[in-house]
Amino acid sequence: MSLTKPNQDLKRDLQGIASDLKWSVVELLRVAERLSLAGNEADAQAVLRMCNVFHADEDRLAGYADEVKAGRIVRPT
Repeated sequence: MSLTKPNQDLKRDLQGIASDLKWSVVELLRVAERLSLAGNEADAQAVLRMCNVFHADEDRLAGYADEVKAGRIVRPT
């Protein structure tokens, strides 16, 4: 089934946001490592918790994009 233009846009947006979250997690992991090496373990752990939340959100958005592709989620026109 071919997607309508609004659904194509929605899928692309969801995938883009998921990708942005993935990139953010990678960068935040680097920050957490530097914080830990500097002896700031409390802040390093806080950043790691943020990474876990962002990673879960990334997975959720990717799942929504798959649902749009499969036609189970339709963007109203």
